[in-house]
Amino acid sequence: MRLFRCDAAAGHAIARFNSRNAVMTGIQRGSMQLQLGCLHLGPGGVLGYHPATTRQLLLVVAGGGWVRAGAGERRPIATGQAAYWEPGEEHETATDTGLTAIILESDSLEPAQFLQEELHV
Repeated sequence: MRLFRCDAAAGHAIARFNSRNAVMTGIQRGSMQLQLGCLHLGPGGVLGYHPATTRQLLLVVAGGGWVRAGAGERRPIATGQAAYWEPGEEHETATDTGLTAIILESDSLEPAQFLQEELHV
């Protein structure tokens, strides 16, 4: 067995797109256009408004905050929930208290294959 670190100290700070208190720890890049990372947003953290480069899924594993796409409203997101964005879709993620999420990016990503979609109320 081998152990690896994926905490914020093992990552790199994100400053692009007016992001703040944001750290990304890379996990994997694959030959099939796959990228996997762990996003750490500290209290007051923001992963600024930017376009998705490919299909992107943000899976919240700790904490909570909000996400939005385009000019849409902010929608709360918490542990056990995921947000999905299409290629080119402008989006933003933020938190008041802190958030940790796994981010999966892939041209072949289809979250509805296994995940249950929440209806917007």
